[in-house]
Amino acid sequence: MKSITVTPAGAGLSGEISIPGDKSISHRAVMFGAISEGTTVASNFLPGNDCLSTVSCFRNLGVKIETTGTNVKIMGAGLDGLQEYSGLLDVGNSGTTIRLMMGLLSGRPFVSRLTGDESIAKRPMNRVADPLKEMGANIDGRENGKFIPITISSGTLKGISYKLPVASAQVKSAILLAGLQAEGETFITELASTRDHTERMIRLFGGKIETSGKSITVLGGQKLHAAEINVPGDISSAAFFLAAGSLVPGSEIILKNVGLNWTRTGILDVLEKMGADISIVRSSGDTFEPSGDILVRHSRLKGTTIGGDLIPRLIDELPIIALLASQAEGETIIKDAAELKVKETDRIETVATELRKLGAKIETTSDGMVITGGTALGGGTVTSHGDHRIGMMLAIAALICKTEIELLDTEAIAVSYPDFFLHLDSLQ
Repeated sequence: MKSITVTPAGAGLSGEISIPGDKSISHRAVMFGAISEGTTVASNFLPGNDCLSTVSCFRNLGVKIETTGTNVKIMGAGLDGLQEYSGLLDVGNSGTTIRLMMGLLSGRPFVSRLTGDESIAKRPMNRVADPLKEMGANIDGRENGKFIPITISSGTLKGISYKLPVASAQVKSAILLAGLQAEGETFITELASTRDHTERMIRLFGGKIETSGKSITVLGGQKLHAAEINVPGDISSAAFFLAAGSLVPGSEIILKNVGLNWTRTGILDVLEKMGADISIVRSSGDTFEPSGDILVRHSRLKGTTIGGDLIPRLIDELPIIALLASQAEGETIIKDAAELKVKETDRIETVATELRKLGAKIETTSDGMVITGGTALGGGTVTSHGDHRIGMMLAIAALICKTEIELLDTEAIAVSYPDFFLHLDSLQ
């Protein structure tokens, strides 16, 4: 287990950071490139551990993939070009990889076996397995397909009409990937709008998909064709530096090439409500995946209430929002966020536990937190619990602590942001 000592910021943070590629889009670029006909090229790909697990899985399925830094070339041969792998397809720590691949592999005429690390072993897969079984997929695993290892064998898929019981882009995407292979049409109704990278990706690769509000329709039997993708920076990664710039007095930071897809920009809405000094200084417009540069300066924050349809648009940013709330004036309430319990850790309890060690005042609820702001943070020893977003949140917290912190289990951060500490050091 690796550890690092992080000291309080001696002065304001300043500089520019080019945010690494979006993790969700990087995963999907490899997946759609693999099942399309022709060679797909993705630039600004995120070479983090999670996305490399996706690359590894598709190489094992017979897809030729070349990686050079942040550039990836995927030589696809269509869905029928995937080949059976006799071993276990190991997704590592990646929930996106396993859940989307369950949908993709459910329509293939061979047997696939999926596994992952200790964290993945605790995360529920039945939310994906159940609708896929309804479509005709043959899926088994521990507790009837609820936990890994998961086995998927060939079945004839038929389109279904499915109302998502949870707001989950992973579940939605798995059903869409199965729907592309099913007989007839597949209709999905979302509980709340979630990130729409899969829908955008289907269109980019020449597929047809209809969306209307929270309803989505995809027709089976479509063939996809190779595309070129410039992956924007991950707003979930940018969120840590948006917080750092807001919290450390005297700071002024520009974050380059940040994805501005409206289904992901809930963090910007919350920061605005809290009184943060942020602005978009360059925007690419509504391209395949819109992006822009964000300027953030230190400001005094105020508490707010976060819940409802906003939650799916910032689910991954809630740990860093909790830190922001601990320093804001007044009380912040986070609700309707029970989904946090089934992430890499139970992020409700983990965030509260670690920030309390530093002196934060947080009460947990069944679906969120109540945070009392304006609390000075001390130092000490904290741990990521193997969760990359918890680790980065605690590193940012150290910047405003009275004394240094020792952060344990820092290797988890490489899952989504391998150069996080290099970028952090560049601002000081």
